[in-house]
Amino acid sequence: MQTTVRNAIRFSGVGLHSGAPARMTIHPAGAHHGIWFRRTDLDGNTMIPARHDAVERSPLCTLLVNEAGVSVSTVEHVMAALSGCGVLNAVVDVDGPEVPILDGSAIEFVRAILATGVRRLDAPVHAIEVLRRVFVTDGSGSAELTPAAELEIDFSIEFPDAAIGRQHKVLRLSNGTFVRELCDSRTFCRQSDVDAMRAAGKALGGSYDNAVVVDGAKVLNPGGLRHADEAVRHKMLDAMGDLALAGAPILGRYTGLKAGHALTNKLLHALFSDPLAYRIRTLKTEECRILPGAGLERDRFAHV
Repeated sequence: MQTTVRNAIRFSGVGLHSGAPARMTIHPAGAHHGIWFRRTDLDGNTMIPARHDAVERSPLCTLLVNEAGVSVSTVEHVMAALSGCGVLNAVVDVDGPEVPILDGSAIEFVRAILATGVRRLDAPVHAIEVLRRVFVTDGSGSAELTPAAELEIDFSIEFPDAAIGRQHKVLRLSNGTFVRELCDSRTFCRQSDVDAMRAAGKALGGSYDNAVVVDGAKVLNPGGLRHADEAVRHKMLDAMGDLALAGAPILGRYTGLKAGHALTNKLLHALFSDPLAYRIRTLKTEECRILPGAGLERDRFAHV
């Protein structure tokens, strides 16, 4: 069945790029509502749909904008957490233009969602089944969707810094894999990128507490890495959040090569522009085991 969170969940922190204080609350919502963000610091039309067609191109994060020009940015980690925990309906209140970055991964969102619990709603799940290959490129990067029985992510990255280098990982995202394998992987950047972003007035809220910073072969964070391949895991986390902007669970294999937020969004536009590339499928109760949030019992993931 469709799902929502059992009770309101509150978070506070800073915006990664603005450095400003940021507070956010995830509220329950009814069936067929989907995920919407709401700017609580503004008047007027402050509801922003968490959909691919509300994305405005931004080089450093996923930025959503409604028809009135009201925006909220850096939504990819909370969207990944909602998708990975199987939450299909919610209203996410934010008191400013940016979601709190917390520790730079999705683990704090996941912990809170699992602790609060997910409530089933009296409505079936509608999934987006990929029927044929959809492929997009941008420079040296590419992204594609191909048919698969459940959501799979295949991601490859390559950076000149030896601390990252070439990394490749493939995961099937059903049955809690996101929670076990991806949710604690932090955003990362090169020291040279930090210097450039700071000079441009960006990443003002960034620190070793919410991002992995590398310089050549060195990981500059005092605690080091959480995983040897944390960088590619985080890129998969980002892809999970950006794919959630399809508006429903995707049944298909996503393959990303040096892909980022803009390329994944371009891929969703290409998918929905081809009516022969997908169909909307109503899942039977027994079929819902293939979804990312299936089988997420609190005690089973007490280590998160």
